Amino acid sequence: MFIPTQYCSDQTLRYPLVTLSTRAQVESSRVSSSFLDAVRRIIAREGVAGLYAGLDSALFGISVTNFVYYYWYEWTRAGFQTAAVKAGRATKRLTTLESMIAGAIAGSATVILTNPIWVVNTRMTTRKNSQAEGELSKNKPKSSSTVGTLLALLREEGPQALFAGVVPALVLVINPILQYTIFEQLRNFVEGRRKITPMIAFLLGALGKLFATTITYPYITVKSRAHVAGRDSKDEGMFDSMKKIEREEGYTGFYKGKHTYCEFPGYSHSLADLE
Repeated sequence: MFIPTQYCSDQTLRYPLVTLSTRAQVESSRVSSSFLDAVRRIIAREGVAGLYAGLDSALFGISVTNFVYYYWYEWTRAGFQTAAVKAGRATKRLTTLESMIAGAIAGSATVILTNPIWVVNTRMTTRKNSQAEGELSKNKPKSSSTVGTLLALLREEGPQALFAGVVPALVLVINPILQYTIFEQLRNFVEGRRKITPMIAFLLGALGKLFATTITYPYITVKSRAHVAGRDSKDEGMFDSMKKIEREEGYTGFYKGKHTYCEFPGYSHSLADLE
């Protein structure tokens, strides 16, 4: 699938932030580190290439994810428009509720169909199948290809591992709905006091995104950990994982990597949260 060169360059420049955020999400509390320490540690043991682990699978995944999402969104939108014509509505334009439903259906379909790509990408980004964490400090981990990571995962854990983290990813479909709702409430509040300028609208949109991401970020962390959990934790459900994080790391464990994540709000690993 073709991806514009400019788009590839943009994502390549920002990908080290993706790596840092994802690794922060899956690491245990005992290896937690600051932003700069994490960068130094990765470069020291893996080289600069370590910051770009899984980039090829990410670019492929983004292209497939966008195609699947917009295909399902347009398909659902066409269904609503056909229903509007049959109902004799004056316009075929979707209502706010219909737009939210179309987005939720498209997001859910995208999660289910593309989750295997993002499981492989998370494994590559975190070097899950390279070496144990204790060995990384001594030896440079061997980089695995996308196909090699996929085959290793299927061989060691079975095809069901490709759908790890689907439940929290489905929960993340509510992210854009939350963002829109918060934005509308903020806009209504401000409109009663002053005129909404483009700058104010931009700031309100940014606040809506920030609040929505803050609310749903714990599910992003749980999803990332499910992607790398492996055979030993395959029976651990979403709520069990959340209880484990809260018990072992406290509530701050749910927000690991958020400071880095917020640096690339337009970048989405799976569009499950439709950032």
